[in-house]
Amino acid sequence: MPTVIHPTAIIEKGAQLGADCQIHPYAIVKKGALLGDRVAVHPFSVVGGDSQDLKFDAAVPSGVRIGAGTTIRESVTINRSTVEGSCTEVGSDCLLMACCHVAHDCVVGNRVVIANAVLLAGHVHVDDNAILGGCALLHQFIRVGRGSMVGGGSRSTLDVPPFVMTSERDEVIGLNLIGLRRQGYSAEAIRELKDAFRAVYFTAGNIREIAAATLASGRFKDPAARLFLEFFEGGTRGFTRARRQGEAGGEA
Repeated sequence: MPTVIHPTAIIEKGAQLGADCQIHPYAIVKKGALLGDRVAVHPFSVVGGDSQDLKFDAAVPSGVRIGAGTTIRESVTINRSTVEGSCTEVGSDCLLMACCHVAHDCVVGNRVVIANAVLLAGHVHVDDNAILGGCALLHQFIRVGRGSMVGGGSRSTLDVPPFVMTSERDEVIGLNLIGLRRQGYSAEAIRELKDAFRAVYFTAGNIREIAAATLASGRFKDPAARLFLEFFEGGTRGFTRARRQGEAGGEA
């Protein structure tokens, strides 16, 4: 299918568009932007705008890469990388709703939903199948794990582990059980995840050390539970916590 560029859209020299893209009126695709097949960019969005980092040199050649099948709704801004030869990345089959912002050097995985007015600061990493609720704010350099759900209006300044739900400021309220079932995880996989979650969040102490000891125990064989526990090995920001030590709501 041919790509359609509607009247008043702006495609700068040096941008690359795949097959069957739809660039709507008043959308702007800047130089260095790489769009996969079937990407839709709706009115007033800017893909590949300059970084808002005060140290950014506009002469640095960098870009934005958008995966196949991703939809970018109205007034979305996705800024290019600050690193020469690198790209801010949004994966395949994502939905970026109106007025959200993806800052420089972010990496967004596949099948991610970023709802209206979500703001991602620089260097945020969002793994596959995550959902970011409307007006959520995400601090620079944090990680959002696979299959997690960040609540609308929440503020995340710490890493969000895989498969959990968060709300308010850095508060874990339980596992994203509905999301796990929709993604096809088995009852046994979910049971192991619940056990791993309880081991980490219902035990007093250093959360990184607790997760490491739990992983080393050999109790957990399912890949999802191991992914959850291995997440605590990385990162520099610390981790979201249960609302009260030893309690994480009714979804665990």
